[in-house]
Amino acid sequence: MRISTRQIHKNALDGIVLQQAQVAQSQKQLGSGRRIVVPSDDPTGAVQILDLQSSIAGTKRYQKNIEAARVSLEQQEGVLGSVTDLLQRTRELALQANSGLLDDQARQGIASEISERVDELLDLANVRDANGDYVFSGFKVDQQSFTRTATGFSYGGDDGQRFVQVGPARKMAVSESGRQVFQNIATGNGTFSITQNTANTGTGVIDPGTVTDPAAWVPDTYTLTFVTATTYEVRDSSANLVTSGTYQSEAAIAFNGIQTSVSGAPAAGDSFEIAPSAKQDIFTTLDRLATALNKSVNDPASQAALANDINKFLVDAGQAFNNFTNQRASLGSRLQALEQQKNSNDDFVLLTESALADVQDLDYPQAISLFNQQMVALQAAQQSFVRVQSLSLFNYL
Repeated sequence: MRISTRQIHKNALDGIVLQQAQVAQSQKQLGSGRRIVVPSDDPTGAVQILDLQSSIAGTKRYQKNIEAARVSLEQQEGVLGSVTDLLQRTRELALQANSGLLDDQARQGIASEISERVDELLDLANVRDANGDYVFSGFKVDQQSFTRTATGFSYGGDDGQRFVQVGPARKMAVSESGRQVFQNIATGNGTFSITQNTANTGTGVIDPGTVTDPAAWVPDTYTLTFVTATTYEVRDSSANLVTSGTYQSEAAIAFNGIQTSVSGAPAAGDSFEIAPSAKQDIFTTLDRLATALNKSVNDPASQAALANDINKFLVDAGQAFNNFTNQRASLGSRLQALEQQKNSNDDFVLLTESALADVQDLDYPQAISLFNQQMVALQAAQQSFVRVQSLSLFNYL
């Protein structure tokens, strides 16, 4: 078979061009450090790379969310730590004020400090984050959480709880509404609360009471009245007699699964209201203590009234303290969960980056060896072409 000189040249040039293309591809790979420089190099691998890169980018966004959540939760934990310290201080002041050795001026000085603590508490409840958003306003982050009004204290937020995505299938709560933290606090012992009648004239001081049989408790508003100085009766909200008896100081007065006791010498007509626990904000709890301490104490009856007010504050403050402690425990649990999720995300990123490297990165020893082989082949093709070009029939005549 005869092969024309033109065909010989074309075949040689095609071989050289192919070898040059292979060398150029290897040079691109070596220069970029990537096995796949353009998608056409390996379409399937290119799709894998995009999927893996997307997973890594998404997980890194979760890590940013976790960091933001950590900052937010730590800020709230710090605020509640300050709140519990403040509340502990007011409890100490209340016990100090209950001493019969203090005069009105000394108690009013304590009341003044408690009023300052209320203002401090409002500042803590109205804390803002780095973005200027109110931390305890739920979704209404641009609204001040709490304000003092002519009738008490008002909540300006809502019940919203903000969440952030911290994993592919996990969200984490990063806020609590101010209503939940500072406002929805049970009064009394959590089941019922006892309030003295401000018109009492005796020296009876009532115990906060306990629940002895939860199944027997019938929620209602009961009135414990001293019919005489030595006899009492308990009636429900419909004036039905529930129980009665002879009064003995500190002896149990029990009915419907609860019991309390009274010490001192109540006067005929004195009464106490026993009602289901309600919800009360911590600001009102402290403010009422300050109001009670500002009253003049000039006889045994007013001293007993003060003792009842302080006892009520202490039991209400105990509920608030428990609420804040539970809130802090919840924040601590979430912070721990965030740390665990962060570690899990870090592990995922490492594994995914390793998988990405397997698909995308170049095996340098293998690539260099291939490049050297390609260079040898290219040089051989070029030398062969030169020799073919120099061939002539006259060389053999």
